[in-house]
Amino acid sequence: MDKNLKHKLLFLFLCFLSAFALIIGKALKVQLIDRSDLIARSKSQIFREITVYPKRGSIYDRNGQPLALNIQTYSIFTIPKNLKNKRRAFKSLSKAVPSLTQNVLQKRTKGRQRYTWLARKIQLTKEQVSKVKAITGIYIDSVPKRLYPNHEIASQVLGFVGIDNAGLAGIEYLFNDELKGKPKVVKYVKDAKGRPIKFESQDVGSEARDITLSIDKDLQAAAERFLKESILEHEADSGGFGVMDARSGEILAIGNYPTFDPNRPRNSIQKTKKLSFATDPFEPGSTFKTFTVVSGFENKIANSGTSYYCERGRLKVDGHIISEAESKKKFEWLSVEEILRYSSNIGTTKLAFDLTFPKLKKTILKFGFGEKTGIEVPGESRGIFTDKENVAPLSLSNISFGQGVATTGVQMLAAYSVIANKGLYIKPTLIKGGNDSEKPIPLISEKLALAVEDILVGAVENGTGSNARVEMFRIAGKTSTAQRVAPEGGYRGYVGGFIGFPTKVKSPFVVYAYLENPKGRHYYGNIVAGPVFKKITKYLLYKNKDFDNLSHSKGATSEKIDIVKVKHSSTRFTSSTTVPDFIGLDKRSSTKLCERIGLKVKHRGIGVVSRQSIVEGASVKNYKIITLDYKAPTYD
Repeated sequence: MDKNLKHKLLFLFLCFLSAFALIIGKALKVQLIDRSDLIARSKSQIFREITVYPKRGSIYDRNGQPLALNIQTYSIFTIPKNLKNKRRAFKSLSKAVPSLTQNVLQKRTKGRQRYTWLARKIQLTKEQVSKVKAITGIYIDSVPKRLYPNHEIASQVLGFVGIDNAGLAGIEYLFNDELKGKPKVVKYVKDAKGRPIKFESQDVGSEARDITLSIDKDLQAAAERFLKESILEHEADSGGFGVMDARSGEILAIGNYPTFDPNRPRNSIQKTKKLSFATDPFEPGSTFKTFTVVSGFENKIANSGTSYYCERGRLKVDGHIISEAESKKKFEWLSVEEILRYSSNIGTTKLAFDLTFPKLKKTILKFGFGEKTGIEVPGESRGIFTDKENVAPLSLSNISFGQGVATTGVQMLAAYSVIANKGLYIKPTLIKGGNDSEKPIPLISEKLALAVEDILVGAVENGTGSNARVEMFRIAGKTSTAQRVAPEGGYRGYVGGFIGFPTKVKSPFVVYAYLENPKGRHYYGNIVAGPVFKKITKYLLYKNKDFDNLSHSKGATSEKIDIVKVKHSSTRFTSSTTVPDFIGLDKRSSTKLCERIGLKVKHRGIGVVSRQSIVEGASVKNYKIITLDYKAPTYD
């Protein structure tokens, strides 16, 4: 082939290749480099684009009473650069809407040329709307506004919405997509003469849906009032309460004080807007002892009659002194039933030492501590519990009576509901019917649950929970007076609490109330929280008309009846000259008792004493050694 022809063909090929490269380069520039600018220029042909959601779904309580709904409001806007006579337009708008003075309008449009809000979500009459629509260059849109008709009631559960009606906290945030539905797009485009024309796209999404909570508004309002009154009376920093249906898991009432008004969320600090009952863990104190006892029973380490020597109020562990919550208490021999009834730290510690940490930990984890319950609360805490396989004796002691572990109020409600529900666990929920598809999980036997329930009844009727008694009802419950962890570390102040439930009722429920850092004369749980529990429980019992089993509640006592003093287990040791009753004691306790009366002891077997070689009441001086036979305890 002619060389000149080859050169010409090569030249043409290179020209076409260069042209193709330029086209590819231009395409890349348009698609990648200039993309944002070109989109912005395209949108400059559109006056304004607004995403409009359907009417936000309402929120109701379990009885259909509104907790959050919508009212009709209007938003007014303009485009300052398109206003031909700004002064006349603003004067007309001020006459139609007196709250929008000309000074206010001038300030809001100063230095602005494009889309500018003049007012958002204000209420107007039909006449005012007509007048605004007649003003050239001023535009008005109807916008639904969220209203919380009960103000503070259940506000921390509900949460609140922002200016754009998007949920920012609580149920409003968690179920925002369902409550908002899918939107339609409204565009303001320019016609040939540059005038804005409203155009609605046809792509309309799904309607918003309503949500029905498990909350009972009337009970919620009463409980909030009872808590507030106690907090003010005892000069506490804050407090919380919760009421849970033990069978369905539905939360009937829940909240904290101080609280806030969701209609004006900006007027409140962040701390009052969250549901601390579910988000902020704290050391539960003596209410946690119940689960140490459950673990002891479940592992057949003890039963309600097993006795421990409580060292007259002082026990040395790892160089530290464990004492009772009330230093004046000098307990000697207490049965497990009495340990819980009188809330003995030392008795609980000794039971935990017999248990060992791995067994206690297994029970604690089984009851859901250290994990989120799954309740519909944004930011729910899992609490604080060690993941170690074993701990030092001092840590075990602390955990056994509710220190060195942190739980939420919701976790405590769910755990105590197992006892109230005859051993069955159901997760807590804030949605009515939220657990309809869930089956309760058996955690402990019904027999064990009833045994613990009886002990908790004794704690109310004859122990530390006297202020929680409800006349003519049998109440099971436990007090706590836990040391309060200070923000800077260490302990400062107390958290006084009470948790419990009425027994033998048609609709079993659990109530928990606590006050944080009371600074008045009293701080014990029985005094500051017991009355709150009592008022809430009494209100709900009367509301439910749950009177069927009153006459069958053997343990039911009237507040007007004097309490008969109970006989303590310490009476098993009467003097140093006679042989006491060892039946039901553990090895540690029986050894100490033998040392006190001067007898040597021979142990046979494991568990608690089932037989002793010397009869009770015999003279000690006639014997030098006693043989004690042990076996695992039973509930029979």
